[in-house]
Amino acid sequence: MGTRRRSFREGALALPAALAALAGGGGMAAQAAKARRDLLGELGVRPFINAAGTYTTHSGSLMRPEVMEAVNHASQYFVDVNELHDAVGRRIAALVGSQAAMVTAGAASALTLGVAATLTGLDREKINQIPDLTGMKNEVIIQKAHRFPYDHAIRNTGVRLVEVTSRAELERAANDRTAALFFLNYANNKGEIKDAEFVEIGRKLRIPTFNDAAADVHPVENVSKWVKMGFDLVCFSGGKGLMGPQSSGLLLGRADLIAAARANNSPSSATIGRGMKVNKEEMLGILVALESFLQRDHAKEWLEWEKSAQVIIDGITAVPGVTAEVYLPEIFNRWPHIRVTWDEARLGVTRADVIRKMRAGEPSILVWSGQDALDLGVITLKPGEDRIVARRLKQELQAS
Repeated sequence: MGTRRRSFREGALALPAALAALAGGGGMAAQAAKARRDLLGELGVRPFINAAGTYTTHSGSLMRPEVMEAVNHASQYFVDVNELHDAVGRRIAALVGSQAAMVTAGAASALTLGVAATLTGLDREKINQIPDLTGMKNEVIIQKAHRFPYDHAIRNTGVRLVEVTSRAELERAANDRTAALFFLNYANNKGEIKDAEFVEIGRKLRIPTFNDAAADVHPVENVSKWVKMGFDLVCFSGGKGLMGPQSSGLLLGRADLIAAARANNSPSSATIGRGMKVNKEEMLGILVALESFLQRDHAKEWLEWEKSAQVIIDGITAVPGVTAEVYLPEIFNRWPHIRVTWDEARLGVTRADVIRKMRAGEPSILVWSGQDALDLGVITLKPGEDRIVARRLKQELQAS
């Protein structure tokens, strides 16, 4: 029992030393490193410097070393998956101040499971029945301004989304078929009903409120903000600002709803979430990612991002006619970004040209196009890559 009670950190700290011993010391370890396969090269997949941001289509963020250590640690052991789910959920809930928590297969998975929880509770017949909602609640109310492509994950449960624009409309739309009230966090300033009022309405109507805050973990207080505000469910992506496994997410909230979401998920078989499997590596990975996120010196990290942004700005604004400025997104992905603009006719190069040439050049660099500008992100840059981006971007802007 003593071994089982040993803390994860003790085991994780011991693992690198054990691996080094197995490798037979520095010489053999160096040889092993030399012989390491270039798997991406073998497959013909070309990696790139990511100067765009934490987009899912481009691998999200990179896992930090402590997260990889947790993943590797988990890979060495067999565990009871439900037992680990319980233990990790308790730890995460304690860290963020939530009644309960669970690890999901990304934020989209959390949307499906969270809404399923409001439909079924722990009723096994209902869990087996969805997305056939015959005889069950079958509506989720959403502000019209909060509709977005990912609400397909909500509709996976079989519910109908009922659009409203005002508080009065929402209260009229609520009825005994309403399972939940859904709120899209980054659209907080677009709809008439703001977050705190949305929670108040849900309490008045006794209908669960669900806030999708997928990419909104910065500033650090945000991981607790909306749970403390009173939302019954809140979800986050694991592979963006938290820098955990890309295929992980967090669902936080009321204990009864988290229990119901778990009941709708793998490893249970007859569930809508059976294909949304979360393995032990992702569970420990996102737990350590969250611990690391909460413990980091965010002021220092912010200064590093600002320095990287300035390196890029100084490099590219040396090109006549090019302007660049740091901006901060209002809600989601709230870290320093760079907006780069120029007169395409004057320079003889378009944004599309620059994006294509940056990606095709050496090294390959991903940059993104926003509205009438290049939109660069610095959170995904490794140390020293800011200078490479500045040099390459300057070259392409001067190419004409």
